[in-house]
Amino acid sequence: MTSSASDSGEAVRGSLVQPVSAGLLAAVVGFASSFTIVLAGYAAVGASPAEAASGLMAVSLAMGLSAVLSLRTRMPIAIAWSTPGAALLVATGAPAGGFPVAVGAFLVTAALIVAAGVVKPFGRAVAAIPMPLAGAMLAGVLLDLCLAPMRAVGAMPALALPIVLTWALALRFARLWAVPIATVVTAAIIVMATPLPDGALADVWPKPVLVAPVFTLDAVIGIAIPLFIVTMASQNVPGLAVLRANGYRPDVPPIFVATGLVSAMTAPFGGHTVNLAAITAALCAGPEAHPDPARRWIAGVAAGCAYGVIAVLAPAAAAFIAASPPLLIQAVAGLALLGSLAGALSTALAREEDRVPAILTFVTTASGLSFFGIGAAFWGLVAGGLVMLLLRVGRPT
Repeated sequence: MTSSASDSGEAVRGSLVQPVSAGLLAAVVGFASSFTIVLAGYAAVGASPAEAASGLMAVSLAMGLSAVLSLRTRMPIAIAWSTPGAALLVATGAPAGGFPVAVGAFLVTAALIVAAGVVKPFGRAVAAIPMPLAGAMLAGVLLDLCLAPMRAVGAMPALALPIVLTWALALRFARLWAVPIATVVTAAIIVMATPLPDGALADVWPKPVLVAPVFTLDAVIGIAIPLFIVTMASQNVPGLAVLRANGYRPDVPPIFVATGLVSAMTAPFGGHTVNLAAITAALCAGPEAHPDPARRWIAGVAAGCAYGVIAVLAPAAAAFIAASPPLLIQAVAGLALLGSLAGALSTALAREEDRVPAILTFVTTASGLSFFGIGAAFWGLVAGGLVMLLLRVGRPT
């Protein structure tokens, strides 16, 4: 009897260790591999260091929604911040009116995500956006930041080259940890080679900063709509694909509504948006999390709880980044986005008949073109869409 009880206890512990470990790994990798991109995005749209730290903390807490959804659905629902969305903010730049205008755009994006879950015709219309154009727009958004590693090597080779080489070696031997390892090396190089100003890390206790939103039509068109499209096409759609590839069929509208509402709650504190995870979702939903698919939801709960703890570290991370050489930080962010750039280009160029509209979308977005205060991402989608429509009119189906 005692032996049987002991065996049962070992089995329970064994069944928990694997999914809990997978969830913790997903949270650490998700944060460490892209928090520099998120901070760069906030800074680009005019956030102060305190507001950027607040935004990072807000979206980190929001990713705790992973625990709630996983527990409720008994599926490994992993939630993440929109990394491509943060890269979009870098490419867009500061709107007229500064960060409050960006916060207003974040709230509009959140409302659009909720609408995609509630209004079925709207959700279908979003799903109808041609993937080649969505991929091309994302690639154009990512291009400039992905050039940062080479720019850093050219400007400061002694500092940047070790970071790039470390990333390349880690990519060969520990692919999942390549960016976190490069981030650690970058931090060590900054501490040793570029002394931080006195007091730079003196006050890193979590402090939410409330930002009153300002709504403008330019920001809705230039930030909110592209952020919504990038989030849906580059995060939610792949995230659903990961879940379905592993045998899960979640009810999608409630997930969109939940992520949209949580995004709306965090926006006044600087958070841009949260959505279904794509890359880290595979850690929670795949066989690495547990041989039994019915037990993998525990990984989602563990990831959500870990994000809640990690949120406490967000202000310290933000303070360190704010006091560091911007080009080195952009270099690490660019390395983290190379895989996303490759995937976006692959999607954009997959169909030969759509390559010209896709390339037009890509070059227009990457150009930084701006009309009437509206950024290049929107105009890239418009230009590619018009040419695609022109080429398809009258073509036999």
